[in-house]
Parts: sequence; C-alpha cells; structure tokens
Amino acid sequence: MPVPMEQEFRNLDPLLHSQLRLAVVSLLVSVQQAEFGYLREKAGATAGNLSAQLTKLESAGYVKVVKSYKNNYPCTTITITQKGVWAFERYTENLKTYLNL
Repeated sequence: MPVPMEQEFRNLDPLLHSQLRLAVVSLLVSVQQAEFGYLREKAGATAGNLSAQLTKLESAGYVKVVKSYKNNYPCTTITITQKGVWAFERYTENLKTYLNL
C-alpha cells in the first residue's frame, strides 16, 4: 500500500527512543511506582545501566527517584511524573504516524 504524499512523520522523543528508558517508562505508566529491583528484573537490565538511564529520566523530569531504607536495607523507589506520562502518551501518538495508524 503506497504512503500518501501528505503523511507527516512526527518527531519521536529521543529520550524515550532508547529501549531501556522506553521499557522503564512504559512499566511505570502501568504501575505508577516501582522499586529499583522490580524495574531491573522486568526490563532485563543491569543495575549500573538502569541507574544511568534513571538519572537521565529524572534529569528530564519524567521520573522521581527516592532513596530510603526498608527493614534496614537500601530501597530505591521510582515514580513516574505527570510530565513522564505526558511524554509517553505523546511518544506513542507520534509513533502511530510511522505505523500509518
């Protein structure tokens, strides 16, 4: 099927275009908040790589990272922000222009 000449391809957020960052944000959109270990396991990432990507997402204001203690053990909780939800929704809408949806 030919692509119509007037089709416009919208820009994709380069921050979310990374596989791991997109996985983290999509997981958080569904659960709102998760512990570091959960995200590491579900995304299949190493702790170092996940930590680096969370720093980028936090710097952009897409997530909030809170470090605390739970039963005397360090616990890092990540929460998606409204800006992060909005960015994910916009990313998926823009992606649809590439899929002709």
